[in-house]
Amino acid sequence: MLAHLPLRAAIFDLDGTLIDQRVAQDAAAVAFAADHGIVADDVAERWHVIAHRHYRRYQTREITFEQQRCERVREFLGRDFSDADATEIFGAYLTRYEAGWQIYADAVPVLRRAREAGLVVALLTNGQQTQQFRKLERFALVSEIDVVLCSSELPAGKPDPRAYAAVLDRLGVAADEAVMIGDSIEADVQGALAAGLHAVHLARLGEEPVGHVHHAVSLDELRFAPAERTA
Repeated sequence: MLAHLPLRAAIFDLDGTLIDQRVAQDAAAVAFAADHGIVADDVAERWHVIAHRHYRRYQTREITFEQQRCERVREFLGRDFSDADATEIFGAYLTRYEAGWQIYADAVPVLRRAREAGLVVALLTNGQQTQQFRKLERFALVSEIDVVLCSSELPAGKPDPRAYAAVLDRLGVAADEAVMIGDSIEADVQGALAAGLHAVHLARLGEEPVGHVHHAVSLDELRFAPAERTA
């Protein structure tokens, strides 16, 4: 897969692609809910839906990063907390969430295969820069990636075409010379294709292939053709 494409850059998503943050999120949400007397089978999914909704509002810059955290707490607990109180309450969830981060076993090998093929390796993540670099540093990924671009540095996050234009500009490659690899059909696949890039949907949860999009259930499936050298 991808070995037939004349690529110069491989661009990776972070959460759900290189780092497993969903398991950490679910476990933290269950414990956080229990702290507030909420025990139900759908707690983790409810938190995920609420988090996704407000994080998308942040990605379109309707609200700030800190505001989306406050809104998640208010909606989940059903109370109109002040920003200060909501931020403090969110902190209890955040501590558990960060403690649960894990790196996928196939992450470092695929980054190294891309580099060995002569590709520039980049990260384009819909995350806040400080938090995302904590993940990269904890799992020694900083040295495995050439360029890191977080949506907090941009006018909007994926799938906004400005996010893709920014990373291509930073890499100095054309859209058809780059591939975006990630777990989100909307942000990583549809956004990339609309911007002219190649894309791979990483279906770690066994999702069915979508159309003619490149599809993989593990990063171990990805192989890259040697990049063409320019004088």
